[in-house]
Amino acid sequence: LITTFPILEKIGIAPVNWLSDHPLLTCTLINIWLGIPFMMVVILGGLQSISKSYYDAASIDGASYFQQLRSITLPLLLTAIGPLLVGTFAFNFNNFNVIYLLTSGKPPMSDISTVAGTTDILISYTYKLAFEGGRGQDYGLAATISIIVFIIIALISIFNFWISGMFKREVRYE
Repeated sequence: LITTFPILEKIGIAPVNWLSDHPLLTCTLINIWLGIPFMMVVILGGLQSISKSYYDAASIDGASYFQQLRSITLPLLLTAIGPLLVGTFAFNFNNFNVIYLLTSGKPPMSDISTVAGTTDILISYTYKLAFEGGRGQDYGLAATISIIVFIIIALISIFNFWISGMFKREVRYE
């Protein structure tokens, strides 16, 4: 994956070999690029769910744009899209397809003897242990890493729900 732009070459900027020179940056940028449409739709849907009456009342009370943003938009948007953000985080933490299809975890780590490459994440490393390992098929270690990945994602999800206030009970008086 070498990008060449004739205009840039004329002013002295050399082409960049993204996959061999910057594999982690390339995987990160592609993952962000793939996630932008979904997050845009989610955020736009959350913004449309906020009632205009809140903003009308705030402007009558003399709230500035930034006060409305801080006190109305962001808290209501977070409650609307909080669970989707946690789900997106869990998906990206285990985003096997970007790593495996783009780089296959390469380049290999030169300083240690393992099947993991420099761009591997836990789930692609687990796949290599179970199905492509140089030491054979190590199903036990792969299963253990899968359980550890599940525990990590569960703990981070619980923490995110706790921070965002999703666990608070809504008290109704009837």
